[in-house]
Amino acid sequence: MSANIETFTDQNWAADVLGADKPVLVDFWAEWCAPCKAMVPDLEAVAAQYSGRVRVGKLNVEENDQVPFQYGITAMPTLLVFKGGKVAEQRVGKMNRDQLAKLLDAHL
Repeated sequence: MSANIETFTDQNWAADVLGADKPVLVDFWAEWCAPCKAMVPDLEAVAAQYSGRVRVGKLNVEENDQVPFQYGITAMPTLLVFKGGKVAEQRVGKMNRDQLAKLLDAHL
């Protein structure tokens, strides 16, 4: 994973996502999810493009059960955009670089 993509967990969620001072894009994923893996290059490109303006990270649903349960995550990949500690937008399914950029632009 690139240096621009953070790893979110049940333990750092409150501080790193809910307490963030800028929008946060969270990719809920699993190791067995082929679309999740296919989306990584686009996610890395968008994380680099929006570096300093948006925090981008991934949360592995197999290693963390509290946060996915709290937000009703049942399909992967699910992407949530957080602003001010609240869900601003949710998308389910693989997204390409242009779709991710359009998603983020709406929240800047």
